[in-house]
Amino acid sequence: MNRLSSAARRAIFAPLDSEARVEVVVRRLGDAIALGLLADGEQLPGESDLAGRLNVSTVTLREALMALRQQGLVATRRGRGGGTFVQAPADTLHDRLRQTLFAHTIEELRDLADHYAAVAGGTARLAADRADSTDLDAPRRSLQEFADAADAPARARVDGRLHVEIAAASQSARLTREEIRFQTEIGPLLCLPFAGEQAHRTADRQHRALLDAIAAGDGATARDLAEEHVRDMLRPLIETRLDGTWQAAR
Repeated sequence: MNRLSSAARRAIFAPLDSEARVEVVVRRLGDAIALGLLADGEQLPGESDLAGRLNVSTVTLREALMALRQQGLVATRRGRGGGTFVQAPADTLHDRLRQTLFAHTIEELRDLADHYAAVAGGTARLAADRADSTDLDAPRRSLQEFADAADAPARARVDGRLHVEIAAASQSARLTREEIRFQTEIGPLLCLPFAGEQAHRTADRQHRALLDAIAAGDGATARDLAEEHVRDMLRPLIETRLDGTWQAAR
């Protein structure tokens, strides 16, 4: 089971707008589950506790949990030791990748790359200014997991968690949620650039340089490295979309 930092978990369960509708709750929790930020088999807080954390009514939360059950993302067990538990998405990696990639036009992918690079760069700069050594414990664990990951899907999942942890180290709940949103939109697609061993090694080297810059408090370098890393990740997606062919990472 992954070990998110307390800051990242606070961002996932941070209060929603008081007028939040069921679909907003479903999206917040569903995104975290789809990205693996809430691990397969993990028990969610009790209904009253979770509703309080999200700042929604118990009725709204129950409807959201019902929708998540229908999507196969949570399961509810009754009786002693019961509760609501996370279930990993059941749909196939191939279908998710193809659907997600071809839902974007080339122009949208380019715009997404620009937007994500700007946010990732600013987040890294803030993390360099604000993070202490404890804040970097979780991303350093993810760094090692990424280096050890043997296949593209595992690399994509850990890369997403690493970037969420860096956002959490910026001590901005809003930026952390923005990072989660980006990962939900593009995270599965990163199986494509991470399929090759050379790309894996390059990303690992970039991750290490980025965390070193953050640890050293070098905000300008951290910003530049984060932007470079994001553009390197998204470039193969744009090229694949331009080519019009499809070959999913297995």
